[in-house]
Amino acid sequence: MHYSKPSLVILAAGMASRYGGSKQTESFGPSGETIMEYSIYDAIKAGFDKVVFIIREEFAESFKAAIEPKLAGKVKLEYVYQSLEKFRGDRPLPEGRSKPYGTQHALLCCKDVLDAPFAVINADDFYGFDAFEKAYAFLTQSVNDGRYACLGYELKNTLSDHGAVTRGEINVDDQDYIIGITERKEIFKRDNMAFRVTGEQEVEMDAATPVSMNFFCFTPSFVEWSEQEYYRFLDQHDDDMKAEFLIPEVVDSLIRSGEGVVSLVKTDAKWFGVTFKEDAGIVKSKLEQLTLAGEYPRNLWL
Repeated sequence: MHYSKPSLVILAAGMASRYGGSKQTESFGPSGETIMEYSIYDAIKAGFDKVVFIIREEFAESFKAAIEPKLAGKVKLEYVYQSLEKFRGDRPLPEGRSKPYGTQHALLCCKDVLDAPFAVINADDFYGFDAFEKAYAFLTQSVNDGRYACLGYELKNTLSDHGAVTRGEINVDDQDYIIGITERKEIFKRDNMAFRVTGEQEVEMDAATPVSMNFFCFTPSFVEWSEQEYYRFLDQHDDDMKAEFLIPEVVDSLIRSGEGVVSLVKTDAKWFGVTFKEDAGIVKSKLEQLTLAGEYPRNLWL
């Protein structure tokens, strides 16, 4: 199948309950840029020609007002609204459900607007230009229906100086096809080494271990395939108010089913992001450092 240039899909509909605000539209860059604007800047530089924002309809007006004046004429824009009611068929919504159904449900809400290979990322993570350059290369050279990719960051480039984190450890075969992504909790840095807590033990991890930061490369066929998976998810978990339909878990189902393969695409970019309020100052400082180093202009859109 012939596709047009790749698109970038940005997951921006999360409730940000741990953070306590709308971090998707908060200023972090030296000229008031959001974190996702750096991803968009890098994606345009790499060759992506459309950005699809997945947001909640109730903050669409303020979101568009913040982003459109900056991006007008620079890249095609599309908006998709994630809502609890989408893709339920005749199933009634469980009483009391307010939590969104997760990242793969958000992606499923894009089903009717995706017409090209695409990368999908979180709105509140900084991924670095190298990752977008490699994603674009994969999406224009190697992707096809049934062959997808996950960007793999070196563990040492994703750790925090301020506490333990959870990361998806990527396991591959001898051809760099992913055979599984194992969630590792309580990973921390000490003396420039990485450790994870298992029970009461600390286990050292290889600092170069590839981990997933929710940066994937797909074609629209993956989204279409996931629709039946979502109905199965609802059959099993719809009564669980906290259950989520997540991209890594659906990727794992695809791999186990044998209906597709997912390549590891390694990047040496340094990741950083905002989970808690306390992270904001660190992110602002890192973006200022990258600006002073000449990697980004002081105003991304002038």
